[in-house]
Amino acid sequence: MNFGPGIIGAVLVAVLVSAGCLSAIFPEPVPEPVVVTPEPTPLPTTESPVATVPVSRMALQPTDIPSDYILKSRSDITYLEMDPVDHDLGWKAGYSVSYYRMNEEKYDMTGLRQVIQIYTLANMKKIYDIQKDTIESQTYETTAFYELPCPKIGDRTFAYRITDKINPLSLSTYTIIFTKKDVYEELTMGGTTTDYETLKGLAKTAADKIR
Repeated sequence: MNFGPGIIGAVLVAVLVSAGCLSAIFPEPVPEPVVVTPEPTPLPTTESPVATVPVSRMALQPTDIPSDYILKSRSDITYLEMDPVDHDLGWKAGYSVSYYRMNEEKYDMTGLRQVIQIYTLANMKKIYDIQKDTIESQTYETTAFYELPCPKIGDRTFAYRITDKINPLSLSTYTIIFTKKDVYEELTMGGTTTDYETLKGLAKTAADKIR
């Protein structure tokens, strides 16, 4: 009996498969291992809940102020200068700085003052509420009080303007108060040429100094 080459080849393949030889001659490809790169673990933030810089370094510097203002005074605020109520609220330190601008030819005399106070952190909302309530509850016989819109600065913000009731075109005084961390601040601008937009910018700069 004669077998064609096709039949012989088929029989040979069947024998090799049954004997396990075909897998040895033609091994199946081994899949490459999948490398999984772990996601980096974010580092926890360690920002302090209280200010860590000296109170004097939170004060606005001459380079922060418009160039036509002149430094008038800057000094620490002492414990004896503060009221007993502030002592009870945990007052720790304070600082004040003031600038002025004068132009005799334009009859311009404008002043800018910043007051910085550090208290116990747990009392900051109480301090803000007391200051805001005191401002709003004051009665002025000859002046008018107006609350002003102001972007949030720090943790809490309140702004207002005081003008003359009799002559609305007379001098105005602008004030912004805010708290951030354990710091309470007041910034006031008053005089013949005031600029509320400038005061808002200075308040933002002052808040950024609290770290």
